[in-house]
Amino acid sequence: MSLITVFGSINVDLVAGVDAIARPGETVLATGYVTLCGGKGANQAVAAARVSPQGRVAMVGRIGRDGFGRLCVDNLAANGVIVDRVATGTEPTGCAFITVSADGENAITVASGANGYLTADAIPAAELSSTTTLVLQMEVPLQASLSAARAVRKAGGRVIWNLAPVPERLSTDDLRSLLAVTSVLVVNEHEARVAALRLGWSGESFEEAAALLATTGGVTCIVTAGPLGARAFHRDGTRLAVSAERIIPIDTTGAGDTFVGILAAGLDEGRGWNEVLARACRGASLACLAHGAQRGMPTAEALS
Repeated sequence: MSLITVFGSINVDLVAGVDAIARPGETVLATGYVTLCGGKGANQAVAAARVSPQGRVAMVGRIGRDGFGRLCVDNLAANGVIVDRVATGTEPTGCAFITVSADGENAITVASGANGYLTADAIPAAELSSTTTLVLQMEVPLQASLSAARAVRKAGGRVIWNLAPVPERLSTDDLRSLLAVTSVLVVNEHEARVAALRLGWSGESFEEAAALLATTGGVTCIVTAGPLGARAFHRDGTRLAVSAERIIPIDTTGAGDTFVGILAAGLDEGRGWNEVLARACRGASLACLAHGAQRGMPTAEALS
């Protein structure tokens, strides 16, 4: 049986609604805040699990011995995610501080905590095979993610790497190492440009940047472009564009993670690229219709 393994961050999100996101040096007042479960890794695991058969999505992460950690693990389990690969350490559980403006935009600050101590040996090597799909992001140590990706590729599995949030100090060597073990790279328009710059690109179009990443890295590069939908750039130079549904967003937090989770589930099920991207775009749109990263993530029925 195939397994989607998400190797990444687990956080608690403290979310406050504001009229407008604070500018540097400015203080704004919120009417209140809510405590939600998040972290890009956990979000993507929940998104994949909600559209996959029971027992097909596992989370590999690290939490602290605190109430936030237990809350996060219980939430993953309640969403059908396998949690026996989540380690516990002395560091505090990761925490994200999120403000959401009246027009649905957000600003996020993340304190990594236990996420910064995740290691690749948390993945049971004996379970890796050609049917493994590994999902990665950039909120845990890069070297640990690279080690995990190499193990999966050695076993013949698929690696989906979401280059988010893209580190300001990401070196060219690190990027090339990342691309060498990646099957599918997922970026937004900004991340595509930043990554391509590391490879010597000097243009402006995110399409050109994504095409360079695909051909140079030997990957399929997926660009999420918000209301424009998604674009796929394959290593052989072919391209595919899928439109997004028109919505009035309530909160865009977690839309990208929803896209990645549903993308991973679709590829794991053997769906074609056009269907995979269309379902991921629809899911990301639906996720924007509720507050918080996970509340609006759809089920398989909602995507049909």
